[in-house]
Amino acid sequence: MQNRLRALQRPRLAVHKFTSCDGCQLTILDCEEALLDLALAVDIAFFPEARRQFEPGPYDISFVEGSVSTPVEVERTQRIRDSTRFFIPFGACATAGGIQALRNFADLESMKASVYPDPTIVAALATSTPHAAHVPVDFELQGCPPNRHQLIEVITQLLLGRQPRLPSYSVCLECKRRGNVCVLVARELPCMGPVTHDGCGALCPSYDRACYGCFGPMDDPQVDRFGKELEMRGLSASAIVRRFRQVTPYKDAFVKGAARYADKGS
Repeated sequence: MQNRLRALQRPRLAVHKFTSCDGCQLTILDCEEALLDLALAVDIAFFPEARRQFEPGPYDISFVEGSVSTPVEVERTQRIRDSTRFFIPFGACATAGGIQALRNFADLESMKASVYPDPTIVAALATSTPHAAHVPVDFELQGCPPNRHQLIEVITQLLLGRQPRLPSYSVCLECKRRGNVCVLVARELPCMGPVTHDGCGALCPSYDRACYGCFGPMDDPQVDRFGKELEMRGLSASAIVRRFRQVTPYKDAFVKGAARYADKGS
């Protein structure tokens, strides 16, 4: 990526949707006044959620929402990668498979049969995977949905020709900043905050709820030690597996955390 970085003069930006709920795209529209500045700084060439006119590639920056969950999407992510300079998956689905990746640990055909009257009409892969499993990515923006301020920061850094960098603290730091009582210690709730990337503003713990880990693992999350912490607080092996697999199951650190307890919980 470094050898392609230079200040971008009104780059062509595209936003693509894959298997998802559209919430990450709405994060862009929720940028309020910053969205007006963004519209002046970039040429929004492709963004079906926001405009009717679609301009073909190539693009300078492509934000990609949603996981790769169908054979068509495998081909599509490769086409987008080939036609864009900076390829940036954003959101939990695009970076870690998302909630739909829970099917990675179950039988897809039986799940389809329980939902659809005619399961044969559903063309789906047995797994839901992030784009990084199929194509090279330049940067990933985590979260469900991602933080709008971090989103603008990434675009701004690209406009200036800089390598996008975001701090990787745990949600615990955000709790400290907000003066929250630790729900893991004081409430005995299975909070994923100690191993989860910051960015949500400690939303769930601020309302006395345990963190679900939807921003994925922080750098060096020490999942083995955290798993032991959950064990000490009485969680069963299967419950610990569910915590790691709940929203961002495809990230290596959480895969490792779940694998440690998967056989114990079976």
